[in-house]
Amino acid sequence: MTKITEILDQKVAAARLGGGQTRIDKQHQKGKLTARERVHFLLDEGSFEEIGILVTHRTTDFEMEKQQFYGDGVVTGYGTINGRLVYVFAQDFTVFGGALSETHAEKICKIMDLAMKTGAPVIGLNDSGGARIQEGVRSLGGYADIFYRNVMASGVVPQISAIMGPCAGGAVYSPAMTDFTIMVENSSYMFVTGPNVVKTVTNEEVTSEELGGASAHSTKSGVTHLTASNDMDCIEQIKQLLSYMPQNCEETPAILPYELGEETREILESIVPESANQPYDMREVIEGITDEDSFFEIHKDFAENIVVGFARLAGRSIGIVANQPTSLAGCLDVNSSRKAARFTRCCDCFNIPLLVLVDVPGFLPGTDQEWNGIIVNGAKLLYALSEATVPRVSVITRKAYGGAYDVMNSKHIGADLNFAWPTAEIAVMGAKGASEIIFRKEIKAAEDPISKLAEKEAEYAQKFANPYSAAKRGFIDEVIYPKDTRRKLIKAFAMLENKAVSLPKKKHGNIPL
Repeated sequence: MTKITEILDQKVAAARLGGGQTRIDKQHQKGKLTARERVHFLLDEGSFEEIGILVTHRTTDFEMEKQQFYGDGVVTGYGTINGRLVYVFAQDFTVFGGALSETHAEKICKIMDLAMKTGAPVIGLNDSGGARIQEGVRSLGGYADIFYRNVMASGVVPQISAIMGPCAGGAVYSPAMTDFTIMVENSSYMFVTGPNVVKTVTNEEVTSEELGGASAHSTKSGVTHLTASNDMDCIEQIKQLLSYMPQNCEETPAILPYELGEETREILESIVPESANQPYDMREVIEGITDEDSFFEIHKDFAENIVVGFARLAGRSIGIVANQPTSLAGCLDVNSSRKAARFTRCCDCFNIPLLVLVDVPGFLPGTDQEWNGIIVNGAKLLYALSEATVPRVSVITRKAYGGAYDVMNSKHIGADLNFAWPTAEIAVMGAKGASEIIFRKEIKAAEDPISKLAEKEAEYAQKFANPYSAAKRGFIDEVIYPKDTRRKLIKAFAMLENKAVSLPKKKHGNIPL
């Protein structure tokens, strides 16, 4: 028995060493943690239980049987983060460059299956050169097995992907189907085809960083939701992100202890400028409403005309979707609509209430927007909010014009409570544009058309550019002072805590994609 134990200890020690100390040293020289170090820092001390540590590949082609490493390039298992069960896999770049084999994929699939059975999040720490080419279709089949489980787990348990090294070719589709993707700056990249293929096909000269680095995907494509300065920062962001989410779709996020006090916020009274054409930062409104230092922004550098993220309100986890007047005047466009729709659906999946802050003059005009599908992309946000069954509350801070008023969580598409500040303007369009259409003949016939336009603009604004017409019809539940917003929202979300809605029976809807 003692000899058997010694053999096991030796095998486990060899497995934990990975592909050899030399390769680990090179990993450190690049400023990167090893796979096991990443797992160690991610999980609570002493909580990690590894699964499949003695697995090796089954390939005999190309003399691969002479190269056997325990674990086969991926560390898999379970543990806790702040006492909550999670499943994790960490690809080990020191073993075959982290390339995915049949057995490598089986290990990942095994923990994903366990996560579904037990209702706990899955965290993938990706650092892989791609499919193991020596295995041919078996490695491709392994990817497909993972993709299928990503889809089955979607909306059931949270899935988070951290890109901490290369992620190329077919490997990119697994992170793309998870709920959130985090990339490490200057050491990670994602692309379907690499710089060499791009040069061959299109004759474009581009580096890996320019093509698929963290900056490119956080600002241009929107593929990544968050970026981190290094591996440790990435790990801390994963922990913070999970703190806002429940374990699975059957649970609700934990409510942190909070004692109600003086909840008015005078600072909110002076944020919106007197001039309707002057911008302000919606993040200041968010900070004035939510618990101190609780706002965790998602997709910060992508589609900056809308702000989305998690926050806490009296200890309660909420999702926030807010127009941003400092960028494109807060107009909805193709990218912002997609960004907000995706975040809305994620919150709805995991029972996270939604707060929508509205200051939107409409959809962004132009041939670029029309030709790139602003109609179908704007419809995505409309569909996502209409479908959402979580508690939904809106606050109109200033403009709510045209179809964008409807889309931004209006009462008409199922919002539970809609508040407006006295500065709110709810109309088909701005007073100037509306007056030019409605009073066109009078203005043209006037001796002083400019003065007549100003007169009619003021007349229209007095009648429609305020929240009271909508409030009379019940489309606005209450016109509130900005300073009272936090207090009203705390009460509103507490009241809506047990909201239950049953959607019509169907296989699934057909969201405009």
